[in-house]
Amino acid sequence: MPDTSPLPVLCIGSALWDIIASASCEMQPGNDVAGIIRRRPGGVALNIALALVQRGQPAALLTTIGNDSQGDELVVKLEAAGVDCQYVTRIDDPTDNYLAIETTSGEVFGAIADCASLEKAGDIILSPVRDGRLGTAQSPWQGAVVIDGNLPVSTLESIAENQDFDAAHLSFVPASPGKAERMRAALQSQSATLFVNKIEAETLCKRTLTDSSEACEALCQLGAHRAIVTDGPNESALCDENGVISVTPPKVEAKTTTGAGDVFLATFVGAEIASTLGLREIMEAAVKAAAEHVMKDTQ
Repeated sequence: MPDTSPLPVLCIGSALWDIIASASCEMQPGNDVAGIIRRRPGGVALNIALALVQRGQPAALLTTIGNDSQGDELVVKLEAAGVDCQYVTRIDDPTDNYLAIETTSGEVFGAIADCASLEKAGDIILSPVRDGRLGTAQSPWQGAVVIDGNLPVSTLESIAENQDFDAAHLSFVPASPGKAERMRAALQSQSATLFVNKIEAETLCKRTLTDSSEACEALCQLGAHRAIVTDGPNESALCDENGVISVTPPKVEAKTTTGAGDVFLATFVGAEIASTLGLREIMEAAVKAAAEHVMKDTQ
């Protein structure tokens, strides 16, 4: 009998260890303050994969993870959580890490992403797509694909230029405002959704934008097939050929903002695959899920 199980969402990009320090009081550069330091699985692609499986949507990770004890521990945790790691590329370089300091309101005060192994690996992580394990030229991958801006520019350009995902629906997401420029490849894809925050949209548009509605319209004018822009506690908006949909998140007390955008994207993608809601309802579900995430007690 043919396999009727749902296709996993392919999450392509960073998988690493997050080291998050939450300050106990307001701080300035150079301050030494008390706080809580936590270590947990992280990375945009990894966060999205975890959020998808938690919502009942299968997800497979395409990334690099080191052949070290930290890498072994990371893979064990991901597989225990239900993420498909059979397509992960294990390499001899150390497993990547992300270090961030959060303020008392959960905003990122400063961060460093060490994605050296992902940058070095380049197109190697796409091997399962190109060697027949995940589709062939005659039968290309037809499921959903999430592409994270931690990938090197050469890999993002390779994805845009090749026909690996011509039959798939792509979602592009920057890893941070500093890597938003890498998303220009997404503006040329005729079947992709671009997920950015307002600051990232302003970077791509090279101008100040009033709100998320104006920002997503501006991205579509630049060529995006569909653009979704978030802005923290302010409205989130979607723009496509049918116009703009804007949704205001519920008011909450934020305890952490790290990973909120990943939860928003996973909720949106999973709900769209399920095809049981309209776009406005999907947007409402996504902003609600992100709001619930930022309220989590990080202690």
